[in-house]
Amino acid sequence: QVHLVESGGGLVQPGGSLRLSCAASGFTSDYSFIGWFRQAPGKERLGVSGISSIDGSTYYPDSVRGRFTISRDNAKNTVYLDMNKLTPEDTAVYYCAASTSDYADSLLPTVYGAWGQGTQVTVSS
Repeated sequence: QVHLVESGGGLVQPGGSLRLSCAASGFTSDYSFIGWFRQAPGKERLGVSGISSIDGSTYYPDSVRGRFTISRDNAKNTVYLDMNKLTPEDTAVYYCAASTSDYADSLLPTVYGAWGQGTQVTVSS
């Protein structure tokens, strides 16, 4: 089982930026895809980006495309999420997750089997 730990969350003003990190350990080679998700209070968990461990392909929903960038450092077994032009609507707990599914690029939480504990991102003035 892979172990995922998120970091980098915090309080940021509207229009600001944050970088989240997802450090992986354990059986990392078993997983072909890493995704970032977020969940606001009272709302469903939604995917905000994903990256293939095989070819580095990246995926974003329209809500964050152009503002969020996912990247990876294979030597450090770490995946990053750079978030720019943040708005209060981006406030949520952010999770990274790993998947072995061929459908991982759908960013559906149900195809991800390993999850981190989450990190809080609050966008407020």
